[in-house]
Amino acid sequence: MANHKSSLKRIRQEQKRRLHNRYYAKAMRAAVRALRATTDKAEAEKQFPVVQKMLDKLAKVNIIHKNKASNLKSKLARHIQKLG
Repeated sequence: MANHKSSLKRIRQEQKRRLHNRYYAKAMRAAVRALRATTDKAEAEKQFPVVQKMLDKLAKVNIIHKNKASNLKSKLARHIQKLG
């Protein structure tokens, strides 16, 4: 167990951040999954900018790596292209 006030505070902050990051990472995964499951091209094209914005925001605040965001966006774009 921590012996200093500062380490106790650090533990509280890390726990709060971990829960925050898990929530947004889970929401992102669910959105990507939903877009991949879509078979209608018009619907997928409507969802794509929302998912793309979410990925960019999460990469910006280092919840996911910027390269992972880029990889997911390109794979989703290819998926939408194939739907035609």
